[in-house]
Amino acid sequence: MKLKHNAFYGYVIALAIVSSLLVKVFVNDNVERRDAVAHSADYFSVGYQKWQMNAQGGLDTHLTANKMAHYSDDGTMQLENPLMFFYNAPHPAWQIQSETGELSKSGDTLWLNGKVAIERAASPQGRELIIHTSNLTVTPQTHFAQTSEFAELRSGKNITTGLGMKATFNVPVHLELLAKVHGIYDKK
Repeated sequence: MKLKHNAFYGYVIALAIVSSLLVKVFVNDNVERRDAVAHSADYFSVGYQKWQMNAQGGLDTHLTANKMAHYSDDGTMQLENPLMFFYNAPHPAWQIQSETGELSKSGDTLWLNGKVAIERAASPQGRELIIHTSNLTVTPQTHFAQTSEFAELRSGKNITTGLGMKATFNVPVHLELLAKVHGIYDKK
């Protein structure tokens, strides 16, 4: 009778060991499956809006996009047709638009991909300014943007082109073309 009990306990121990091995196999299998789809959106928004105020309580920046998808693996947000506004009251706001964009996890870097259009409306302080470039990196907190791509600045009949650009959209505004700068200016 004692032999039957020892055999029974042996079967129970063997069953426990096999069960624990099966759990490890299935848990590892599930982890591997999750890794295969790790870069997938965990939430999204249609008609995305983000407003940022300055230290005085005035409007500083405004980011909109037709669609936004957030990715939990790296914390980034993918944007469709993003439009960024930089405000410098009482001057007109700067508007920067692109085809797609990506906002870093911390929100301190916005990569605008594809064609980029930058516009500032005319005001008593100056003429309208339109800039066409591509692949622009924007730092929203400092109103700074840069690219190594071709850039074209238009103000009235004046056209200036160059390769690479750095821009600060705070007052005083600073625009710098980095290389191969050419200009056509209206003498009026």
